[in-house]
Amino acid sequence: MLKKRIIPCLDIRNGRTVKGVNFIGLKDAGDPVELAKRYEEQGADELVFLDITATVEERNTFIPLVERISSEINIPFTVGGGIRCIDDVRTLLNAGADKVSVNSFAVKHPEVITTLSNQFGSQCIVVAIDTRVIDNMWMVYIDGGRTQTGIEVNNWALMAEKAGAGEILLTSMDHDGTKKGFAIELLNEICGKVNVPVIASGGAGKMEHFSELFEKTECTAALAAGIFHYGEIGIKELKQYLKTRNTEIR
Repeated sequence: MLKKRIIPCLDIRNGRTVKGVNFIGLKDAGDPVELAKRYEEQGADELVFLDITATVEERNTFIPLVERISSEINIPFTVGGGIRCIDDVRTLLNAGADKVSVNSFAVKHPEVITTLSNQFGSQCIVVAIDTRVIDNMWMVYIDGGRTQTGIEVNNWALMAEKAGAGEILLTSMDHDGTKKGFAIELLNEICGKVNVPVIASGGAGKMEHFSELFEKTECTAALAAGIFHYGEIGIKELKQYLKTRNTEIR
């Protein structure tokens, strides 16, 4: 069984880390380079960097910032935002990313997942899925949560895996920033359908939420942002707590 991972997430806008609730009301959460260094020191297993306005602004990820962060850390580093082609991925990998996260463009052009997976290896390709409940169905959203696609999350997760995704980063927009816990039922359902690792995102508010996630689902990792950025939970303390719950943690 894969040991569980704790992954802080840096949502980036205009070169700064931001955090909101349900993908809106974004507030400054600090300098991304300093946060990245802090998280590695605290024992984070990986780091995710998402340039959250790159797609809607029709631009590439801010490469100089990726380079600065990658020069300061030695843990696996996933970068997403504005990725549309092989050259975009190659640029990010050359800037220091270990993996890339694709979302909006992959939904519109699923074949890009296959292209990137064939070129760089599926272990390098993370498909990020943003979803919320509409009429009792979990629907996929793109463009930073602005656009509803009409695609059910179950269908898209399976399509993404078949296309070559090596990992799925699943975010419940309804849970994002609420600190009320992860979308356990949804995550459990997706884990039961796909055979690639699933990273849970959205809703972490206390240590018990992490233990509940790992005890009730097959998710291999938990991603969180605000509770780490604002010092509400320390990563080292969280890992110590999870070990007391007999969670196999890295």
